[in-house]
Amino acid sequence: MSEISVKAEKRTISTKGVVNQARRNGTVPGIYYTKGSEPISLFVAESSLKPLVYTSETHLVNLQVEDQELKSILKNVQFDPVTDRIIHCDFLGISADKEIEIEVPIAIEGQARGVKDGGIVSVSMHKLPVACLPAFIPEHITLNISDLGLGQAIHVKDIKLENARILHPDEVIVVSINLPRAAQEAAGLPGEEVKEPEVISKGKQTEDED
Repeated sequence: MSEISVKAEKRTISTKGVVNQARRNGTVPGIYYTKGSEPISLFVAESSLKPLVYTSETHLVNLQVEDQELKSILKNVQFDPVTDRIIHCDFLGISADKEIEIEVPIAIEGQARGVKDGGIVSVSMHKLPVACLPAFIPEHITLNISDLGLGQAIHVKDIKLENARILHPDEVIVVSINLPRAAQEAAGLPGEEVKEPEVISKGKQTEDED
């Protein structure tokens, strides 16, 4: 897994006015936290976060705060509902010998056999929650759908990862090949309830700073 270095400044004042001005200047307020230590309030350049947010891979983060280098992962990101700009971020501190939980992006490759028979690829999940030691975090989970025929699917139980486990029930469908609904109705087939593609966000709701 690749690592990205991100510079940050400690945030000593967190009034709403200071935070909003920082955002206008292209700086994002954030928090670094780890078990057993006091959280550290931060300011991070928005441009430094984009390679971590707008990517199809998972990265370890070397968070550089003054004279410290903190090993972490980008755990959560909050976006402005109007502009879609990054407005808050959380970094989770990690230890080499302690297991963590992280969402890993899914990469689909190949052309399914069922597509040639009129089927469409339905991706139900774009990320999967995984538990593992930091050294074994996958950059992404590759699923080859070349052998999938019409009506077939890849379930969680079909995905094998080394030194990591997926935190989802075995029977959850990740990707499937189905006839379009119109084709099912024309053929007189019962319409299958297909889960809509999941909208993945790293964001979470955070309280406005006082």
